[in-house]
Amino acid sequence: MRKYILIGIISVLFIGCASNQPKEDDYNGQLEYGKTLLEKKKYLKAQTIFQSLVMKASHTDIGDEVLFYLGESYFLNKEYLLAIAEYDRLSRRMGFSSFVEKARWRICESYVFESPKYYHDQSYTQHAIDKLQEFMEEYPDSEFRSDAHDTISDLRIKLATKVYETGILYMKLGAYDSAIVSFEELLNQYYDTPLVKDSHQKIIESYCKLPDLIAANEYYDKTNSQFDKETKEEIKLLLLKTEKKLSRKK
Repeated sequence: MRKYILIGIISVLFIGCASNQPKEDDYNGQLEYGKTLLEKKKYLKAQTIFQSLVMKASHTDIGDEVLFYLGESYFLNKEYLLAIAEYDRLSRRMGFSSFVEKARWRICESYVFESPKYYHDQSYTQHAIDKLQEFMEEYPDSEFRSDAHDTISDLRIKLATKVYETGILYMKLGAYDSAIVSFEELLNQYYDTPLVKDSHQKIIESYCKLPDLIAANEYYDKTNSQFDKETKEEIKLLLLKTEKKLSRKK
């Protein structure tokens, strides 16, 4: 008897759950159902709903919204490259849509999330910067503009850090000419980052290690306004030590 009662309860629950899902041809109902699944963080189920709707309802007045929420179902599930593909498809096919601006911002966010630690390949970081700059140009009054500007600054610091640490590695290897090239690259490309002062200092240190005291002094004379009092004292002491070391060799 208990067995039959249990089967009956399961059947009632199954029918009840099934009745909550709209009919296949109720596109608006399916869309709202998919959104509900997103709110409940059931992203894979939502993807199934939206993928089906993209196939069936792209020609309707909810086609752009469906495509956007398919992108959202990937984005919220941290499948960023898949999300980018859907947001990009929406932007290209339905540029008139009110969802395009948010989709373009999501593309930026997706590339930012794909951007790795500074010591890895930075292709996605550069993609993120390019997309953010495009976004700011095309949507100058967007609510996301301030975030876009700040994010670009953060990403540029990451790229600068990679170049800076490359220079530090060259110094550890005793390849001081190569170190100077790396620090100069940072100064040329990432002149607006906090690593500028440190790079100037490391160039002077590298010249001292070569040793090329003339170049070190000339560079210090050219850049000393960049340094605080304490750093200036450190550099002057280094220059003095280098001079004494060279004098002993004569």
